[in-house]
Amino acid sequence: MERDLAAEVIRRQEQMAANRVNFDSHWEEIAERVLPRQKSSFTGRFSTTRSQQGEKQTEKMYDATAAIALDRFASVLDSMLTPQNSKWHRLRADDVVLNRDPGVVRWFDDVTDLLFKYRYIPKAGFATQNHERLMSLGAFGTGSLFVDRLDGGGLRYRCIPLAELYFQENHQGIIDTAHRRFNLTARQAIQRFGADKVPAQITNAMEKNPEQEFEFLHCIKPREDAVYGRMDYRGMPWASIYVSVTGKQVVREGGYRTWPLPTGRYVQAPGETYGRSPAMMVLPNIKVLNEQKKTMLKVGHRAVDPVLLAYDDGVLDAFSLRPGAINFGGLDASGRRMVQPLEMATSSLPAFEKLMEQERLPINDVFLVTLFQILVETPRMTATEVLERSREKGILLGPSMSRQQSEYLGPLIERELDVLLADGLLPPMPLLLREAQGEYAIVYESPLARTMRYEELTGFNRLLEQAATYASATTDPRILDWFNFDQAIPAAAEIQGVPARWINTMEEVEQIRAGRQQQQQIDQMTAAAPGAAAVIKAVNAGNRPSR
Repeated sequence: MERDLAAEVIRRQEQMAANRVNFDSHWEEIAERVLPRQKSSFTGRFSTTRSQQGEKQTEKMYDATAAIALDRFASVLDSMLTPQNSKWHRLRADDVVLNRDPGVVRWFDDVTDLLFKYRYIPKAGFATQNHERLMSLGAFGTGSLFVDRLDGGGLRYRCIPLAELYFQENHQGIIDTAHRRFNLTARQAIQRFGADKVPAQITNAMEKNPEQEFEFLHCIKPREDAVYGRMDYRGMPWASIYVSVTGKQVVREGGYRTWPLPTGRYVQAPGETYGRSPAMMVLPNIKVLNEQKKTMLKVGHRAVDPVLLAYDDGVLDAFSLRPGAINFGGLDASGRRMVQPLEMATSSLPAFEKLMEQERLPINDVFLVTLFQILVETPRMTATEVLERSREKGILLGPSMSRQQSEYLGPLIERELDVLLADGLLPPMPLLLREAQGEYAIVYESPLARTMRYEELTGFNRLLEQAATYASATTDPRILDWFNFDQAIPAAAEIQGVPARWINTMEEVEQIRAGRQQQQQIDQMTAAAPGAAAVIKAVNAGNRPSR
């Protein structure tokens, strides 16, 4: 039975590998020019001629514009979607009525705090691995993060290289099957799976050559024979199967309650499973730029180290170009030079630079570098101009970045909650929420989510400016009565990312207003006191009996 299962996994892997041959060659071209540290990953990783550790990887990269832009792209997305210095999401009940219960809201706040606590502890590795995933997203269009339990409790993240991963979608276009193809040495395989689980070929290699590598497959797919109610892996909705290709043997079988490999795709072409990336869009520009740089280097080299033309008379065979060298025979009897440099058309260099700059522009555009240089290059902007620019960024980034929220961040948070719940690291759920089966909603509060809401804030500001102009022109302030500032100010603070502790609550505002009103009454009484005293004195004087 296990042998049939191993053969099925291997057969499916061969089919998945054959279906993405075109992507592999495409990705390899990109890796050579944009992400050289992953060069040879897609076409030579499992061959006998694959590159060795420490080899140079930049032979085909003459210009670093795309590589630098990719790193900035990953940093921009990281700061816009998952900034480390702020909480970029919170949890709330899916039912609006439940959100009115203070205990439910408090429980979700506590769970959100725990998610960020375990996500950003040093051992978890979320920040570094998420950045690697974003690099893969920008270069290849697809990036995955494996989320599992940290030894001792908590969360552990690992960005699996796309070269190792193969995907299949279900009928709704959602990735529901993943294969990971990887190598382990004989020593590593026995450490991981046990000597009694691996094939005999691996145990034999352990005695002769412990560092000999063997190929393995990790298959994650829906469990078709799940027995609901069972507490072991056979009752879990996702099957986990490790197969040794050598010997075609299952070495471990398990399962997951939630999808463990959240995967985001930048954009998708019809009928394709894998995403397409910004690097794919400008690959022609990247290639042209590299060729232009190569040609420009040749021209520049010839300009500063020119080809020498010499008369063939046999006296210049030992001609030296060393500084301070004396070359006898370099002049004829009349003092004319016997050696002349070949004149090169160096006037073409400025034209080359202009052509290269034209190729760099779309590369920087597609990697969002140009978009985020606006605020840096024009620092003297009014608050309204900043809001308008931010709104424009939200409009441009919204469609592609919203996909990361639905395809990647949503499944990521679901997986994290499942791991922490299984470890008993979440507080007890309130009874009301338990009766509602714990249904929750994710409220994104990242800079991108706020930027996409800037349309509301800019619209409010424009209307307020128009109303203020009208009120000033007519000296009639009643038009401002249309504005509910008690609702608008907290919402504007939230959109602009102002920390909640910097803004007073409505109760605190009411206390301040009550104190101000009381003080105004006291001031009025104090101001009226001298007049009232004079009146009383006059009345008392009029009421005195005459003598």
